[in-house]
Amino acid sequence: MSETLPSLAVHHLAVVVRDLGRAEAFYAGVLGLPVVRRWTDEAGAPRSVWLELGGGAFLAVERAAADGPTRADEAPGWHCVALGIAPAEREAWRRRLAARGVAIERESAYSMYARDPEGNLVALSHYPHLEAGAG
Repeated sequence: MSETLPSLAVHHLAVVVRDLGRAEAFYAGVLGLPVVRRWTDEAGAPRSVWLELGGGAFLAVERAAADGPTRADEAPGWHCVALGIAPAEREAWRRRLAARGVAIERESAYSMYARDPEGNLVALSHYPHLEAGAG
C-alpha cells in the first residue's frame, strides 16, 4: 500500500558566495529581486541576504566561510537556478543584462543563460511557452 505524501513546494534556494556585496548587486540590482531580510554574524558583519523569488520562496545568498573548491559545470550537483520570465519579456531582459555588462552565455528556445559574479549559472526561462516567432 503506497503512502500519500503532502505536496512539496520550493521554500528557498541558497547559494554560497565569496563576495556578498557583488552577489547582492547582481541578484537585487541586475535581476531586481527584492531584499526580504539581511542577516549578520556574531561580530555584526553581513552574513546573508534573502531575496524574494515569488510564491513565498526566497533566495538565500550566504557569505562563504572558505575559498573553495568550486563545482565545474560538468560535475554532479545542481546545474543552475532558473527564474521564470514571460516570453514577451525576453528581449527586455536581454537588453537589461547587456546594459549591466552581463553576457548571455547560451540560449535555447525557452531560456537564456548567464552567470552571477561567482560564476553560478542563472537561467531566465519561459518554458513551456515559446516566444513569438521562435520555433
